[in-house]
Amino acid sequence: MNSRLNNRISRILLSLWLWVAVCLTGFGAIANSAWATDYTKETLVGLDLSGRVLTDSAFNHANLRNSNLSHTDLRGVSLFGTNLESANLEGADLTNATVDNARFKGANLTNAVLEGAFAFNAKFDRAIVDGADFTDVFLRDNQQRLLCAVAKGTNPVTGRNTRDTLDCR
Repeated sequence: MNSRLNNRISRILLSLWLWVAVCLTGFGAIANSAWATDYTKETLVGLDLSGRVLTDSAFNHANLRNSNLSHTDLRGVSLFGTNLESANLEGADLTNATVDNARFKGANLTNAVLEGAFAFNAKFDRAIVDGADFTDVFLRDNQQRLLCAVAKGTNPVTGRNTRDTLDCR
C-alpha cells in the first residue's frame, strides 16, 4: 500500500512540476519563444522586447511607442495600424510582416530587414533607415520619396544597398 501511495504522490508532484514549468515558460507573459501570441490593441509603451523571437504574432493596433524591438525576429508578424513612434527596430527582421497603416514616426530601422513586408499605407516620417532592406516592399509614392531622401547604407545581413531596395532614382 505504501509503495502505491508513494508512486501516486510522485506522479502528482511530477505533473504539478511540469504544469508550473509550462506556465513559467510562455503562457500569460511575453516569452522568448516562437509561439505566436496576440497583443492586439495592447498598450506596450516603452517595453523592451529586444532579441526576442515573436514570429507570426499579432500586434494589430497596439501602442509600441518608445519600445525596444532591436534585433527581434518579427518575421510574418502583423503590425497593422500599430503605433511604432520612436521605437527602436535596429537589426529587426520584419520579413513578410504586415505593417500596413503602421506609424514609424521617428523610428530607428537601422539595418532592419523588411523584405516582402506589406507596408502600402505605412507612415515613415523622420524614420532612420540607414542600411535597411526594403526589397519587394510596396510603398505609397510619397513614402518612397520621403525614404529615398534619407536612405543610405548597405544591410549587413542581406548585403543590399538601401537606396536600391527602395528603387530610388
